[in-house]
Amino acid sequence: MDTATHIAMGVALSGIATLDPVVQQDSTMFTAVIIGTIIGSHAPDFDTILKLRNNAAYIRHHRGITHSLPAIILWGIAIASFIYLFIPEVNFLHLWLWTGIAVILHVFVDIFNAYGTQAYRPFTKRWVAYGFISTFDPYIFTLHVIGGIAWMLGAHPGYTWIVIYTIITLYYMKRYIDKREIVKKLEQHFSEIEQITTYPTTKQNIWRVAVMTSSEYYVGEVDNGHIHILDRYRRVPLPDHPLTKKAKEDKNVSAFLSFSPIYRWEMHPYDDFTEIRFVDLRYRNDGHYPFVAVVQIDDNLHIMNSYTGWVFSEEKLQDKLDIDGQVSST
Repeated sequence: MDTATHIAMGVALSGIATLDPVVQQDSTMFTAVIIGTIIGSHAPDFDTILKLRNNAAYIRHHRGITHSLPAIILWGIAIASFIYLFIPEVNFLHLWLWTGIAVILHVFVDIFNAYGTQAYRPFTKRWVAYGFISTFDPYIFTLHVIGGIAWMLGAHPGYTWIVIYTIITLYYMKRYIDKREIVKKLEQHFSEIEQITTYPTTKQNIWRVAVMTSSEYYVGEVDNGHIHILDRYRRVPLPDHPLTKKAKEDKNVSAFLSFSPIYRWEMHPYDDFTEIRFVDLRYRNDGHYPFVAVVQIDDNLHIMNSYTGWVFSEEKLQDKLDIDGQVSST
């Protein structure tokens, strides 16, 4: 989910915590729990700091180990311990409990969008992305706003948020059923399907989809149950060639390939170098595919330049590429 929704969930969880007698009877404990749930609700995304290093590190590791099963436990202990240093009179066990639940909730809701997480580490590094809730879902966020207003107006926070989260749970079930119906339609429409990726939009009845069959990629939308194919590409395996071998050694390309399950590639020879471009097909937006990796390799198999990340125009992509012939760091 987006940062605002994660923090809103932390606030909501602190309201549910008022049903805990240990929290309910101690204002200092309640203050500690509010701090713990708000920090815990955002903590797994602290790896965003990797962007300061470079995009390759961010793409390879964001929502990776910080969202893993061991991290879920360690985040709760670390945050509760930090708060306990400043407020030692509170009940550590209950503080850790509610902080830990905030961390778990963060990781749990992240697995339902198209970006996903490596939540099942250390058992597997597979990206878990069920793809039926938007990264920012206006309905979920609005329900949190309603719950917050009701709390401020004097409604009981515990019962208010239980009602809100019951509605959200039903909403998740509804979106799951929606996705299941879309997948069923796609399976009836295409043959030899190997993978389907769904990307819900903020509009309830419009979904973006990417389908990989044994021979082709299809990119389209499902609008009120009707499939609209917007782009179609022949599925061509990356050739076993010195240029592609060198490209896969590049940190930006390697990071892209470790993350993207459905992509196409292009190779463009120029006078002094060859450019290889990798395009993720899951995130089509207004006719453009913004998530890419590009590497430029000279005739001596030297990597002149590379980039991976989100760009929304060819002009911005060229701006990202280092004209001085150095490997881009962002």
